[in-house]
Amino acid sequence: MTLIAPGGHIGILGDGQLGRMMALAAAEMGYFVHIFGQEENSPAAQVAHRSTIARYDDKIALQAFANSVDVITLEFENIPTDTITFLNDFVPVRPSRKVLEVTQDRLLEKSFVNNLGIGTAPFANVESIEELTNAVQQIGTPAILKTRRLGYDGKGQTKIDHASKIDTAWAEMKDAPSILEGFVNFRLEISVIVARSASGDIKTYIPVENRHKNHILDITLAPADISNAVTKRAKEIAHTIAAKINLIGLLAVEMFVTADEDVLVNELAPRPHNSGHWTIEACATSQFQQIIRAVCGLPLGDPARHSNATMINLIGDDIERWSDIMDDAKNSLHLYGKAESRTGRKMGHVTKLFPLPEKPTI
Repeated sequence: MTLIAPGGHIGILGDGQLGRMMALAAAEMGYFVHIFGQEENSPAAQVAHRSTIARYDDKIALQAFANSVDVITLEFENIPTDTITFLNDFVPVRPSRKVLEVTQDRLLEKSFVNNLGIGTAPFANVESIEELTNAVQQIGTPAILKTRRLGYDGKGQTKIDHASKIDTAWAEMKDAPSILEGFVNFRLEISVIVARSASGDIKTYIPVENRHKNHILDITLAPADISNAVTKRAKEIAHTIAAKINLIGLLAVEMFVTADEDVLVNELAPRPHNSGHWTIEACATSQFQQIIRAVCGLPLGDPARHSNATMINLIGDDIERWSDIMDDAKNSLHLYGKAESRTGRKMGHVTKLFPLPEKPTI
């Protein structure tokens, strides 16, 4: 792999807040960033050296984009895989098409994880009302029916409490290929962010606890209040998945910790993650610096934390509290440059540090 030195050009597919923070980190490291997205005045384009607004199937725009950069990465995983294949003919794309094929499809993702000997919630493929009926009989209720593709922040899913809801639940999926997942009796939800370089070097951040509100991440506590054994297992799981999927870049592994301290994988995201925002202030190398290092062929940075931290998302009208947040000198406020606040829309986040070994609090 050719090292891309500072002064090089990085292309980012996607123009949201993750792309914005990636572009800021890249600029601090001496790189120029070209954003490819579909939104006017997007959060990422506001801080990038250059931006292109076009569809992900516009081959003329894609080729011009590829010819302007030295490497391409992404800020969200739902990029058409044909787009990745097309771009890769001109310039390296990291992570690869294979990584996206697995992580874009919940059935392939969970099957991949299980084939590594790593546990998940029980699940079954569902492509008809008959298959859903059989899956409910097999897995039981309560369970969650999810579309295999494109769901996030609670979208594309519905809870099934009892058999009489099966028809309604399937109608909500609109015949989209789906999976039924059994409920997990978990004590808390955690995530581990792992980076892997082209040379195979792997570094993991500490597991953090994630608390959700209305299916959207609300608060992250770093580190998670878990035993050393669970911490070790969670890191091992993230390390194994990153290696076996041949990742070049960053991967967030969301997991459940059960009452008996079992660790089960919930979802994978091959990009920076909301639960890693705290690393900007609290770690020697933030998740955003780490992905730039990985895709450019630089040595991975130290993911160790120098502080514990709490990260709180600002959702919708929460952004109106920006003045009160800034009144506390210990708060680090990040606003994403979105012109309009809407219910459920991530508008920013705030991080507070706690000197080691002080525990993070809300």
